[in-house]
Amino acid sequence: MKIALDVMGSDLGPEAIIKGGILAAKENIEVILVGIQDEINKILANYNTKNLPIFVKHASEVVEMDESPSKVIKNKKDSSIAVGLNLVKEGNAKAFISAGNTGAVLGYSIFILKRLKNIIRPAIAATFPSVNGYVVVLDVGGNVNCKPEHLLQFAIMGAVYAKIELNIENPKICLLSNGEEESKGLDVLKKANFLLKKSSLNYVGFKEGRDIFQGNSDVFVCDGFVGNICLKLAEGMGKTLMDIIKKDLSSSFFRKIGLIFLKKLFKDIKKKLDYREYGAAPLIGVNEIVMICHGSSDEKAIYNGIKRAKILIEKGFNKNLSNELEKNSDLEKNIWKTLKHKIWHHKEGEV
Repeated sequence: MKIALDVMGSDLGPEAIIKGGILAAKENIEVILVGIQDEINKILANYNTKNLPIFVKHASEVVEMDESPSKVIKNKKDSSIAVGLNLVKEGNAKAFISAGNTGAVLGYSIFILKRLKNIIRPAIAATFPSVNGYVVVLDVGGNVNCKPEHLLQFAIMGAVYAKIELNIENPKICLLSNGEEESKGLDVLKKANFLLKKSSLNYVGFKEGRDIFQGNSDVFVCDGFVGNICLKLAEGMGKTLMDIIKKDLSSSFFRKIGLIFLKKLFKDIKKKLDYREYGAAPLIGVNEIVMICHGSSDEKAIYNGIKRAKILIEKGFNKNLSNELEKNSDLEKNIWKTLKHKIWHHKEGEV
C-alpha cells in the first residue's frame, strides 16, 4: 500500500511534511514523497531513512496557498498535487495526502480522479471532539453555495464515514441550523429537511452549533461556508481553552500543587482537543482516497493523516459509500425529476 504525500505548498514547508512521512514509513507504510526532487533529497539526507519504504517522485511546479485553483489546474500540470493524484489514478498509489491549497486539491481531484458515480459535489469531512467522543461535520470548506440535494448527499457521505471512522452502526444525522424548530433556518435547509426525512438515513432533524460539542448527533451537515467557520472556531477554542487553564493553574502556589495531581487529566483533554490527532479530513465523493491536511500541519498531523488514509483504504470506504448511495437511488432520481420540472414549493418545511 503506497500513499502519495504532497511535500510542497504547506505553511511549514517541506521538512515538516517529510518528517511525517518518515514516521509513517517507520510503521512499514510505503510513502511516495512528491515534489521538487533536489529539495526532498537534501532534507532526507539529514535523517536515517535507510531500509525505510520511502520513494521520491519529482514534480517541477508548486501551488502556492494564495493561487487561484482554476488557474493552477489549467497552467500547472506538473504541480506536486497533480503529479500525486496521477500516481493514484494510474494505480501507483492508493491514496493522496496534501497540506497545500485546499481549493486546488479539490479541483485537481475532480479533474483527475473524477467523482464517484451519482455524486454531485464532493465534500470535506472533519472530526470534532465532543463530550460523548467524536462527531463528523461536513462540508467544512469544499462547497460554499449548496442546494438541498447537495446536503442530502453530504448526509449520506457523513453517515458512511461515521460508520467507518467512529464505529457507529447507525449514526444519527442532523442539519446544522440556527434553531431546532423546522420553521427556522434558510430555505435550502427546509428543503433538505424534507428530503432527509424520506431517506434511509437515521435523520434526527435540525441541531444548533452548541450541539456539536455536546455530541447530540453523530453527523452534522452544513454548507462549506458554515462548516469552515465551525472548524476554525473549534481549533481556536481548543487552543484558547488550554491556554486559559494553564494560565489560571499557574497563577498561585496552591494551584500549581493541584496541577501535579491533575496533570494526566489535562494531558488527555489536550490530546482530545488537538486537531493533529486526526491529522487530515477526507475529500469524500471522488474516486480513490484523498486527504486534506491543515495548512500548518506538523509531522504529527501528517503522520496521523497517513494512518487515517490507510484505515479508509483497508475498510473499503468508497465501496461502502457507493452502496449507501445506491440505497437512496430512487430518492436521487425523484430529486432530479423535481429539479428538471422546477416544482420546488416550500411551505413550513415541506416541498
